[in-house]
Amino acid sequence: MQEHDPTPADDQRRHWQETYAAHPAMYGDQPSAAAVHALDRFRAAGARQVLELGAGHGRDTLFFARAGLTVIATDFSRTGIDQLRTAADGAGLTGLVSAAVHDVRRPLPLGDGSVDAVFAHMLLCMALSTDEIHAAVAEVRRVLRPGGVFVYTVRHTGDAHYGRGTAHGDDIYEHGGFGVHFFPRRLVDALAEGWQLEEVQSFEEGELPRRLWRVTQVRPA
Repeated sequence: MQEHDPTPADDQRRHWQETYAAHPAMYGDQPSAAAVHALDRFRAAGARQVLELGAGHGRDTLFFARAGLTVIATDFSRTGIDQLRTAADGAGLTGLVSAAVHDVRRPLPLGDGSVDAVFAHMLLCMALSTDEIHAAVAEVRRVLRPGGVFVYTVRHTGDAHYGRGTAHGDDIYEHGGFGVHFFPRRLVDALAEGWQLEEVQSFEEGELPRRLWRVTQVRPA
């Protein structure tokens, strides 16, 4: 018996499983621009252990590990996580990388204040409801140490795909099989309540291009 009724996020899990299986290492082996920025910010904060949510096949995970950080990498796709583990083993980084299948809609299997930093590149703008996004960020706050840094990126309502494709409500639209929750600025501000909001930076990525915000916020000491 299922624990809950199927949601767009459940459908997306199946879609990502199939996509990673058909296109191994689909994002290549170079880190995202967001990860390059995050590494500098994490180093400035003295971070040593990073939690990455929505790690996929691990291009950013391996980038952080090569820089000497210990990385806990999670994704809801077992195929992606298997690819990440294989890549970490091939790069000789298994001592710095631990990878696990995890659905961000569930509580994180980590203790309070147990990590120095959290990174999530386009994870929060998956096909998650606003309530699920708030719950996920509350979990991030719980596992971050005081003074810990959270860097995340999301596609926003200025993106060319916003309002196109199949509408699922709650600013979620499916286009080309991929569901996206497009963020209005008020959602970014709401997620920063109780945090120190350090930066909201606009940038573009990919061929469309996708239009995103890179958000940096700090758990108060």
